[in-house]
Amino acid sequence: MENLESKYIAINQVEMSFNTKKGSFHALRDINLNVQKGEFITLIGHSGCGKSTLLNLIAGLTTASSGTLLCANREISGPSPERGVVFQNHSLLPWLTCYENVYLAVERVFGASENSTKLQKRSMAALSLVGLTHAENKRPNEISGGMKQRVGIARALSIEPKVLLLDEPFGALDALTRAHLQDELLKIVAKTASTVVMVTHDVDEAVLLSDRIVMMTNGPAATIGDILSVKLARPRERVALSQDPLYAQYRSAVLEFLYHRQAHPSKDAA
Repeated sequence: MENLESKYIAINQVEMSFNTKKGSFHALRDINLNVQKGEFITLIGHSGCGKSTLLNLIAGLTTASSGTLLCANREISGPSPERGVVFQNHSLLPWLTCYENVYLAVERVFGASENSTKLQKRSMAALSLVGLTHAENKRPNEISGGMKQRVGIARALSIEPKVLLLDEPFGALDALTRAHLQDELLKIVAKTASTVVMVTHDVDEAVLLSDRIVMMTNGPAATIGDILSVKLARPRERVALSQDPLYAQYRSAVLEFLYHRQAHPSKDAA
């Protein structure tokens, strides 16, 4: 049973509707989820199930139609440096170098309380964490897609967020680069002990990274259909896990939900 005293993010009875030209669109309903400090949660489901909408609510980028969202016992009422966000699009400023893209975030958050030397050290430490100190003076058009995403992660980590929110950050990358960055993310999370909520479409990615996998039902009016606890020891190594029967069991459970229960919801309800 979950230790309620340790919940770090608390989502209670959240509903989300949008006004559109065709009327009100009910995106999310009855969302209830507690995330513990240091936990790695993935949100998975078919397109249109509200994964990114839920992530944006946690980020404070949008406001719920009803219900409450708390982080560290404080209401989430807007964006905050305590919640760093990495999008699928790296969103780097093309006229700035890798270092300058990170430094800009650091200066905005810590500039009033720290001198320039400390800000520079913070920026370089973040680049070092993702293995990009050698590319500090390169601009986004001079580096690969995978490196751009690593700069985006460095920028989010540089402000020392309490929660790291990832919206399919590896979705547009090739398979080998994706696998490399998944491994890097595992190492970074182990070092920083970050609380992570990540949106993904990739079942293997969810099982590899997660402590729990939150499986969303199909939209509209999507909700949490099931939550799977992934009890695989850390650190995790993908080649070894590929031969682990427990890994295969978790993978099958997610596929069963996505491609049987959601493909034939009436059978599941019967």
